[in-house]
Amino acid sequence: MRRLLLPSLALALLAAAAPAVAASIPSDPRDLVLQPFTGAEVTAHPLSAQSVPQHPFMARNGGSNLHNDAYQSDAYNQAGPLGRDLQVTSNSFLQDCGSVTFDTRGRIVTVCVGITGATLRLMDPTTLDVIASYELPARPNPAGFSFQNFSGGGYFYLDNADRAVIPTFTGHVLTIKVGASTLTKVRDIDLTAITQGSGIQSALPDWANRLWFVTVSGKVGYVTTSGTVRSLRLPAGETIANSFAMDESGGVFIVSTHALYRFDVASGRPVVTWRKAYDRGSRIKPGQVSQGSGTTPTLIGSAQSKGGGSVAITDNADPRMNVLVFRRGKAGPGPALCKQPVFAADKSSDENSLVSVPGGLIAENNYGYAGPLPKEATTRSPDTEPGIVKVAVNYRDGGCRIAWENKTARVPTVVAKASLGSGLLYAYTHPSAAELPWASTPLPNLLAPDSWFFTAFDLRTGRQVWSRLTGTNLGYNNNYAPVSIGPDGAAYVGTLGGLVRIADTR
Repeated sequence: MRRLLLPSLALALLAAAAPAVAASIPSDPRDLVLQPFTGAEVTAHPLSAQSVPQHPFMARNGGSNLHNDAYQSDAYNQAGPLGRDLQVTSNSFLQDCGSVTFDTRGRIVTVCVGITGATLRLMDPTTLDVIASYELPARPNPAGFSFQNFSGGGYFYLDNADRAVIPTFTGHVLTIKVGASTLTKVRDIDLTAITQGSGIQSALPDWANRLWFVTVSGKVGYVTTSGTVRSLRLPAGETIANSFAMDESGGVFIVSTHALYRFDVASGRPVVTWRKAYDRGSRIKPGQVSQGSGTTPTLIGSAQSKGGGSVAITDNADPRMNVLVFRRGKAGPGPALCKQPVFAADKSSDENSLVSVPGGLIAENNYGYAGPLPKEATTRSPDTEPGIVKVAVNYRDGGCRIAWENKTARVPTVVAKASLGSGLLYAYTHPSAAELPWASTPLPNLLAPDSWFFTAFDLRTGRQVWSRLTGTNLGYNNNYAPVSIGPDGAAYVGTLGGLVRIADTR
């Protein structure tokens, strides 16, 4: 079976884009032997809303970029699905539609990335039908494709005027205007002299509308509204594998494979305000894309609060990684406000941003993810180590502790999201063969389907409250794409096959 499935799946991933009307991602007939829903629907039990400043040059908070807002909070104040007769729909593009944003009409604007290139799509948020599409520059070298490289559009943002700003595979940053039924290029910034062949990992604006960018090779810079480019290189050996955060004081917070930085602008150039090294460990752990922090920095508290607010990442320490929190003001980070080891010894890694919730941060364990393809005589992706944890943090005076820990849920790569309006954390889980919810006699482990679930957890306790099967096979593997919640409360997950929607029907 594995010999038959893998070539066909590889051919599918190399195919061209799908038609405008939504065509579902194919799933495995073995779905029928599984329970499609476990647990029970819940009533919304909201937590206190968080106040994240609205960036003046980005789309509304919750709809502007992969991590929701300029603070990269990964939290929504609005409600998401509650488990009420959940309906799962999808559209097959044979590309991973990871970053999902929403324009002023509530429509999906997403970049879908595949082996040969990437496509910007404008989509109906309910039917997932394509309204318009724009083919972005192709990969110069498709043979060098990696499931663990997010440059070339994996991170993009939607601005305050419904324009998508997208780093491309060719060293350019394109700005594309979203119209009623059109996508039109309005700006093209050529950064090839700076990137010199390295991928642009992310591009985001600061509060003065300078467009900052980072490259995989460790270049940091910005482009002014008039087109002037300024940049610098991090110390030798430091690379960048994630996006970054910005605050209203002008701070830009970037994590490299060696250190956490605050950048500001001085004398018309980007400058390092402070640098804080962290324990990067001794190896690239299974589930990570580099030897270092796997997290985009998360900002907590306004820049006017004590110490200029806080910034959080994880390190890559052995035997256990730590959740780290520092002051983020210009005066410098000082000693850590929080250094909390999480997960089991020699089995801890997190390649996704921390989730900011009232009173603390949530981390997930991605240890063991070795890419989406099976490694043994089975059609299943390898199992990962279980674990989701909430670390309670005293941001004012310092100190932290583990508030709760779920030791059973397996979350291979998704950027989990919190819905404070629902009181739920949403993740995309992949139970082991022995943990699958069988509807009848279990299949032998070697024949168990590679099944993926949209799963909700109680934000107050970490308890799993319900889980909904989305589909089975390589096309339903999210491969580092996040959960996103739309204005109507529906949830979306980009997968290798396209885009999946999960929504209450009552």
